[in-house]
Amino acid sequence: MSDGALTVLDGSHLRAVDLSLPDSDVTLTGAHVLDLADSKASSSLFGLTLPQGLKSSALKRLNVQDDDVFRQAELDRHQALKLAGDYITAIADELKDDPIVISILDGNTIRLFLEDEDDFAMLAENLFTDLDAEDVGKLNKSVIQSALLHMGVEMGVPPVSEFPPLSDILTKHGAYGEEELGQAQFAELLQPILQELAEALAKKNVVLIQNIKIVNGSKLRKLLADEKQINSVIEKILQGKKDGLGSAEVIRSYLEKNELELGLPPSEGNEPAAILYDLVFTELEQDKSALKEGEDSFGNLVKKILEKLAEQLEANPVFHDTEH
Repeated sequence: MSDGALTVLDGSHLRAVDLSLPDSDVTLTGAHVLDLADSKASSSLFGLTLPQGLKSSALKRLNVQDDDVFRQAELDRHQALKLAGDYITAIADELKDDPIVISILDGNTIRLFLEDEDDFAMLAENLFTDLDAEDVGKLNKSVIQSALLHMGVEMGVPPVSEFPPLSDILTKHGAYGEEELGQAQFAELLQPILQELAEALAKKNVVLIQNIKIVNGSKLRKLLADEKQINSVIEKILQGKKDGLGSAEVIRSYLEKNELELGLPPSEGNEPAAILYDLVFTELEQDKSALKEGEDSFGNLVKKILEKLAEQLEANPVFHDTEH
């Protein structure tokens, strides 16, 4: 599922992966099968190198106790196929609970700037102005690297560390020199570099994981399904109950202070999250029967609020930037 320049990996891409094994007389081990499954999963996820944390979480879902023994175990073809299928399903389930947001840099965004002369002229002018901090009207050729960094992933430009061919492109066009350029010369140098970069990305896409977290209620649902954990949360909220504060106020205060731990999106500086809280608690205030006093009623109220938050998040997941 995609959202503009961003793509959300929620496991749906892995539900129909071809799990055929290569014809071979070589003895298959757990390690061979996992490597094969990783490769097939990666291909279905736009070439993304699977994060180690994702792979580890998937293995935990398979109840792997001893990783070394598991990887060394010899398997027949039937066992190998089952393992591959179970492992990829576990990765898909993990992504369903905790989706990953990626950017796929394929050169298209850069081409859009290059195809419109006015858009490119404005881009070059803005970059030159931003980088000419002292307003002298001249920049060294080497500042082109900073210009590309300034454009960044949002404009389709990968970091050199993620796409080494970019360094070769810069060298080819002499972008490491100290020669000074005016605005027009800067634009003349930038254009062929971007053109070649777009062509290179079209041949080999760059896939980058974004620092964006999607809260979809999965952690809340697990909390609600664990009686011991949910009772512990209720007890902690009760301990913070003070005279003069209504039950709803006490509960909301606790939830907002422990958002990440509970699987809720941070509300500070996040309008969709603030709207979510307001929606659930406004609805609660209108339901007078939900606000009955008493310890049992209070516990039921906590559960009801968490259930409603989980329902809303499942229907409308909230995105938040993990860097802020």
